[in-house]
Amino acid sequence: MSGGMKRLYRGETTINFYGRRNIGFIASGLLVLITIVSLFAQGLNLGIDFKGGVAFEVPVQGSISVDVVEGVLKAEGVLDDGIKLQTLKSETESRIRIQLGDQTPEKVTAIQTALAEKAKLTVNDVSVSTVSSTWGRNITMKAINALLVFFLVVSIFISFRFEWRMAISAIVAMAHDVAISVGLYSVLGLEVTPATVVAFLTILGFSLYDTIVVFDKVHENTSRFSGSKVSYGDVVNVSMNQVLMRSLNTSLAAVLPVLSLLVLGSGVFGAVALREFALALLVGLATGAYSSIYIATPLLGLLKERSAQYVSGRGQLSLGADMEHLMSTGAPMSRRASASASAAAGTGTAVRPPVDAILSHPPRPRKKSRR
Repeated sequence: MSGGMKRLYRGETTINFYGRRNIGFIASGLLVLITIVSLFAQGLNLGIDFKGGVAFEVPVQGSISVDVVEGVLKAEGVLDDGIKLQTLKSETESRIRIQLGDQTPEKVTAIQTALAEKAKLTVNDVSVSTVSSTWGRNITMKAINALLVFFLVVSIFISFRFEWRMAISAIVAMAHDVAISVGLYSVLGLEVTPATVVAFLTILGFSLYDTIVVFDKVHENTSRFSGSKVSYGDVVNVSMNQVLMRSLNTSLAAVLPVLSLLVLGSGVFGAVALREFALALLVGLATGAYSSIYIATPLLGLLKERSAQYVSGRGQLSLGADMEHLMSTGAPMSRRASASASAAAGTGTAVRPPVDAILSHPPRPRKKSRR
């Protein structure tokens, strides 16, 4: 294992996350802007469970195919841009799923009969499910209300366990993750189904967990450095470096099963129904790991630096050897010692700091002895 990997594994890296926070803010701002533009331009492709409609499923056998189904729908006068045709495959059979908007009972019966005739099946072999638009709107409102209640409960918990600034930062990070995931669905035109809502809730849970891990270390280091004049930016930097390896391990362990669903389940075995669900999870897990480092914690630092306790140290950051000294000793390096360490780093030789750089106060002069 190389030296850099050892330092990463031990949580001894000295990456200036907080000083480079604007990079993450700008990248996230661009992605959220794309989401907003896409939502206004083309909106979301809501599934039948949200906007209502009729869904047919026809077993694939004989001469039935997607082209034949399109011909049946055209003959019945219902072929338009709102129709979605999808082939569902399993180990035993394949089925064609047809989703339409709201139809009259007579039209549903006519389409079901025509599909059965073309597939050379009985009418009962063609399954039909109908969802009213009113029920879909109720489901949408309940999903939104559940999301708002989730945000409220999380805010109360984090405010009680840590503080209100951490609650605000965590909520912003979770909203950021959902916005980017929704933006992906809007840009690619993927269908939003109840499974998608489940994926979004899973994303929020992971994002919150990863953020709480970092916040817990920040809270611990805040108490550790309380007796030293350490800026909150230093507290944030030290904390993020210490939990970086843990965040990477957690994210990797969560992403691998999702990749299996996306690549093997959807790509190799043809379970198309898993594709959109797994894609939402993959994007959400990636943004959740990213937002805990580049959104939630830097935002917490910006809010905390405005408090009376840390406003004097605003903008002061310990970098390189200074941060390493801070992590190992729990106290900032003095200016003269920092200069000596910088010189040592440039020459490759160790420079011993002077005594008055180590002491908290200069040594008292010796009294002259009387003769």
